[in-house]
Amino acid sequence: MSQSASHKANQLIDSTSPYLLQHAYNPVNWYPWSEEALHKAKDENKIIILSIGYSACHWCHVMERECFENEDLAALMNANFINIKVDREERPDIDQIYMDALHAMGMNGGWPLNVFLLPDLKPFYGGTYFPAPSWKQVLENINRAFASQRKDLEADANTIFNSIQLSEIKKYDLMKVNENSPNWNKIANQLSQKFDLVHGGNQRAPKFPMPCFYEFLLRLGQIEGKENIENHCFFTLEKMYLGGIYDHLVGGFARYSTDV
Repeated sequence: MSQSASHKANQLIDSTSPYLLQHAYNPVNWYPWSEEALHKAKDENKIIILSIGYSACHWCHVMERECFENEDLAALMNANFINIKVDREERPDIDQIYMDALHAMGMNGGWPLNVFLLPDLKPFYGGTYFPAPSWKQVLENINRAFASQRKDLEADANTIFNSIQLSEIKKYDLMKVNENSPNWNKIANQLSQKFDLVHGGNQRAPKFPMPCFYEFLLRLGQIEGKENIENHCFFTLEKMYLGGIYDHLVGGFARYSTDV
């Protein structure tokens, strides 16, 4: 738990979640997801910063250290926003809703998940890890836009809200004409465009192992005869085995590691 003699506990102090308790002595005036916090956002007409993470998340702790323990950034957050912390292991339902929203914004998901919501809980902007200078700029820009361009933010929020109401199949136009079965060839083509042909996995960083994703790709490759997809799965697994994510002493894979 981050604790400083100069900071009194915020609203997370009575939480049962270990992750929330880790933030209970941040200078940010965090609230848990609660009626109190949601009503406060409406009553004070303030944007909500919804920050979602979990105890074992490396970059969650990095952002806490760089941003949420920073007195100046905390003051900026406290003055202009209602700040809510959520443990995704405690509230996977909330995490799923706002992760879908981040995807609807055209961004890759991950944790920490930081989403900006209007007082009616509709999201309009978000991201994952922000270093301190970027976080400060985002806070200032959003606060300025809320004061002078609120209608534009509301229009963006409504577009995102409508997008996450659609099913994934309809959203990405993955159904055949008969509307009964997914267009597997289209799925395969979309996925293969993002393959990292040098390091394995997808073209993103940092990379995380996604067993369900590769199990799906292997089955898809077999069903549709997509040899390139199967080969990419084997290539990815080989790269994982040869890298630091694999425990070469006792076996098994870690979710996260850094090769140096």
